Amino acid sequence: MTRPSGWKGVGAAVDARLVLHNFLYEVPPYANTLPYLLGAVTLAGLVILVVTGVLLGQFYAPDPGAANQSIRAIMTQVWGGEVVRGIHVWTAHLTVVVLLLHLMRVYVTGAYRFPREANWAVGVALLGTMLALFFTGTVLRWDQEAIEATAHNVAFARLLGVFGGWFSPAFSSHVPLLTRLYMAHVSLLPLLLFILLSMHLYLVRQHGFSPHLTRPETTQPRYTFAHHLKRAAGYGCIMLGLALALAVILPPGEGPAPVPGIEVTKPPWVFLPAYGLENLFGLAGLWGAVAVFLWLLAVPILDRGGATGWRGRRRALAAGAAVAVVAIGLGVYAWLSYPVAHLH
Repeated sequence: MTRPSGWKGVGAAVDARLVLHNFLYEVPPYANTLPYLLGAVTLAGLVILVVTGVLLGQFYAPDPGAANQSIRAIMTQVWGGEVVRGIHVWTAHLTVVVLLLHLMRVYVTGAYRFPREANWAVGVALLGTMLALFFTGTVLRWDQEAIEATAHNVAFARLLGVFGGWFSPAFSSHVPLLTRLYMAHVSLLPLLLFILLSMHLYLVRQHGFSPHLTRPETTQPRYTFAHHLKRAAGYGCIMLGLALALAVILPPGEGPAPVPGIEVTKPPWVFLPAYGLENLFGLAGLWGAVAVFLWLLAVPILDRGGATGWRGRRRALAAGAAVAVVAIGLGVYAWLSYPVAHLH
């Protein structure tokens, strides 16, 4: 028996050890359309964030007295630092947008139904983890917006009582809260994200892609999962290019040096609905955000109907649309309103 030579031989040797042919299993044609690629594009965004985050971490000082200045140094003294930081910041925004679109696609198509309830719960946990990473990344700038976000973090920890103890400065009085949030951003939350992603990908592999809502399986040619990954990588390159363009055209600023004890800023767009709830109900309005996550976790229980197609999804779609309208309305209301002091 002759062995393959040249590049084929190298490929065969690598495949024999890494079992890469396992990625050649077939996926349905619709899995390679953009709506069904959003999860993989989110993963591509996370790869970009990890690479740029590791680079930025070499020059960042997670200390309240030096953090803001280290951001300024990255932008002015590190070669390419401003562009790398811009890519990191804009990719974070784009990744959250794609993740929310992925969540919407899964919800609209009812892909959380049996037997995928567990993967839906893991996906909701991934959303919470991503928002926590977004929040802690915002705080690391240690500008005025960041110090006000940290104050909200401490105040909400008090609302949580014993469950919020870790977020309290008293938990480790000799280590600044900013330093601990930095630790969470670069180690604790990425570890949690990795565990949840592993579970998510494992369950996708076990259950396969969720059925299309309206189109049954057809005799169209099927593609391999490797082709699916190739298309996702292409969209990931588009995301990288868009983040690079935004980093050059609209580089994120370093923000003003913080002044404790005042509230003159509003949070990033993703947290504006929660800010709107605070405007209406005070700090206790943040329980509304908790209620949304509890509702998301309960969706597979609330929607247990077996009817297929759009008609079988009317109630679930109406409920989802109502939540989306309220969230968008609160966000627009917060965006149009003047900054309000919520902490007293």
